[in-house]
Amino acid sequence: MANFNRVILAGNLTRDPELSHTPSSTAVCKFGIAVNRTWTNKQTNEKHEDVMFIDCVAWSRSAEVINQYCRKGKPLLIEGRLNLDTWTSPEGQKRSKHTVVVESFQFLGGPDGGGQRSESGPRSEGRPKSEDGPRSHQPADSGGEESGDDVPF
Repeated sequence: MANFNRVILAGNLTRDPELSHTPSSTAVCKFGIAVNRTWTNKQTNEKHEDVMFIDCVAWSRSAEVINQYCRKGKPLLIEGRLNLDTWTSPEGQKRSKHTVVVESFQFLGGPDGGGQRSESGPRSEGRPKSEDGPRSHQPADSGGEESGDDVPF
């Protein structure tokens, strides 16, 4: 049986990101994201809202960019994998929680970060051309010219 572990979330940061470094100088950024879900009770027509608070961790260059450009309340779209963290509390109890390990992200909303994408891992385009912020990650050219006229939908 095949296994698949992929999470895509869009929400607002619940706190300012916390940047630290491992002993080998790898950047680690921890932050929380709140994701809202609104729904209507069909019987009473009442609107309800559920909020899910999710802890996230980004590594390397992604960690540095999120720490530099994101603050509490900023909307962010993240893609990654679900991870189970386990530890023993000072009282000796076994504890666990799920976190999302960020593999790519995109700033949402506002002129200071709207629609820009960043992915972790090696980057072929090097540093951003200006200090305005990270540039969009564009896929490699497929070699063919495409126009909107040929799209079947």
